Amino acid sequence: MIARIWHGCTSRENADIYENLIKEEIFPEIEAKIKNGYKGAQLLRRELENETEFTTIIWFENLEAVKSFVGENYESVYVPEKAREVLSRFDQKAVHHELRHDLT
Repeated sequence: MIARIWHGCTSRENADIYENLIKEEIFPEIEAKIKNGYKGAQLLRRELENETEFTTIIWFENLEAVKSFVGENYESVYVPEKAREVLSRFDQKAVHHELRHDLT
């Protein structure tokens, strides 16, 4: 399995707006867009000194499933306009890790 990991930050004022946007719109859009190989998504939130950081982890069966989501340039990011409006900064590339061991 492949974990696609990406980070974005918002102001504290926009943090709840962004979290709701991810859960109610963006994650469902992603799930609908990926035909095969989607294994789920997670959202992590961390309060920093002056902003709120979010980490998304989207799980895929393999790298081909990632490419079916974003294309051959699989490190490219998927950041809808609504998200860009509330994010103060975000990673320009997503990173991908192969799951090697799972204790769950």
